[in-house]
Amino acid sequence: MPSESNSNPISPEFSAADEAYMRRALQLAEHARDAENEVPVGAVLVQDGQIVGLGWNRNITLHDPTAHAEIMALRAAGEKLANYRIVGATLYVTLEPCAMCSMALVHARVGRVVYGTTDPKTGAAGSVFDTLISERHNHRIDVRGGLLAEESAALLRDFFRARR
Repeated sequence: MPSESNSNPISPEFSAADEAYMRRALQLAEHARDAENEVPVGAVLVQDGQIVGLGWNRNITLHDPTAHAEIMALRAAGEKLANYRIVGATLYVTLEPCAMCSMALVHARVGRVVYGTTDPKTGAAGSVFDTLISERHNHRIDVRGGLLAEESAALLRDFFRARR
């Protein structure tokens, strides 16, 4: 683990590609906020080095409680690949997935989740629940958190501050 004084804010466990995909997820989160006045969460689903699904929160716009960024990315990938399973893919998401999204990722057989900031209220990738790695499931997902965490957290913090 790098020291606090290291000028590279990205942990060695993340690659340059991981950072690039997370930056794309941050752009999608900004789109959710700016274009649709949605909670700014963005997701990018990558399989074999190719983006197969993009998503951002659309709960308000679609009047759909399941329209989280992760679910929207999974739906887009399912359509593109003509398969509900996205085996071995990596999901990059700006906020730690909730229980609903985590179970959808398990059912889709996603291989890895990289998230930005934790969700201390409903996070299901280690903060509140450990849904993605539960031994009770027949599939477990490699989870890595904290990539561009400050940028992700700032988007959410500023969004909710402006609404108060």
